[in-house]
Amino acid sequence: MTKNTPLPPCSILLLAGGRGQRMGGQDKGLIEWQGEPLIAHLQRKVRPLTDDLIISCNRNRERYAPFADHLVTDDEQGFPGPLAGILAGLKAARHGHLLVLPCDVPRIDALLLQDMRETAALHREKPLMLRHDDHWEPLLCLIPVALLPAFEQAWSAGERSPGRIMRNLGATALQCPDNDPRLANLNTPELLSSHNTVSD
Repeated sequence: MTKNTPLPPCSILLLAGGRGQRMGGQDKGLIEWQGEPLIAHLQRKVRPLTDDLIISCNRNRERYAPFADHLVTDDEQGFPGPLAGILAGLKAARHGHLLVLPCDVPRIDALLLQDMRETAALHREKPLMLRHDDHWEPLLCLIPVALLPAFEQAWSAGERSPGRIMRNLGATALQCPDNDPRLANLNTPELLSSHNTVSD
């Protein structure tokens, strides 16, 4: 696939279903950064890329609804972790691939999103995860929806790590620079504050 080849359509899942423990239990996606909820920054960046924008949320559905084409919730109660949200997104996705992003990476940019899609298009049958500083970023990934049965089987066997599942499925790595500021997880009040002077 070349740069001039149209990319296949993908569904996009924004993960906003966690407990927000590092934020004192606040709903992280709705916390304001640079004058807007975190979810608004992500929504604005991915909206041009899809006609199937999904948000995984377990509370405040009425506040998330304007940002998505549809919402999903975890099948199990008690905030069972991000894998539950990914499973719900894979079940709801209308396209063949699901691009997954957490709600606390508002500095991700269009170039990286494009690189993810182009790299995944070259490895259509495998999941893709970002890597940097020798670490995988399992919640910044792109998953073929056809792998849903493998994810469900792993869940039923007790697995709760999306990264382990994807590595076991031969995940492709998209390597990012060390300390890539686009991947900054603004998941504590201190991090939100320290990044607040950086333009979106």
